[in-house]
Amino acid sequence: MLNDNLKNYHIILASGSPRRQEFFKNLGLDVEIRLKPINETYPDRLTHFEISNYLAKLKAIPFKGELQTNDILITSDTIVWHNNMALGKPKDKNEAFKILKSLSNKTHEVITSVCFTTPTFEKIVHDITKVTFKSLSDDEIDYYIEICKPFDKAGAYGIQEWIGQIGVTQLEGSYFNVMGLPTHLVYKTLNDIALAS
Repeated sequence: MLNDNLKNYHIILASGSPRRQEFFKNLGLDVEIRLKPINETYPDRLTHFEISNYLAKLKAIPFKGELQTNDILITSDTIVWHNNMALGKPKDKNEAFKILKSLSNKTHEVITSVCFTTPTFEKIVHDITKVTFKSLSDDEIDYYIEICKPFDKAGAYGIQEWIGQIGVTQLEGSYFNVMGLPTHLVYKTLNDIALAS
């Protein structure tokens, strides 16, 4: 359905994440995966969704000179916001443990920003989901890190994995946003772009 609306467009997804790629497939969209390395740093003055907005936009910059008339480039970034800090991807087991311990028995926010870029315009949308964890024991955290090795995930966890199944007690907002893409917003924005053309 959405694919029909976008038949005059070529969608480029700049993400190596298998989860994000799967989401686009499930939305019924044909996309080209195109990757470019980027240094994901942001100014210290930024907070909350300003960080993910900035990074999603930053990821689009290396592609701008090569976009064709009918291209829509999609870049995105997800952060976990907790105790007025952005939690990134853990470097090792110790850091993963520390992050998960800080999320235990508390509520945090998962923020994903998505940037849509064409040769003539740029639009950024973001979504926020509140996630509450039960009190996680040290053994549970150790077990999860051992079996899932969540070193490629912001906040050191994937909600679709074991820790999410046993640990998440409350969710306010989009589940798919926590997995890395607010699919309802992507669908709406792409439809809006198609209908406006």
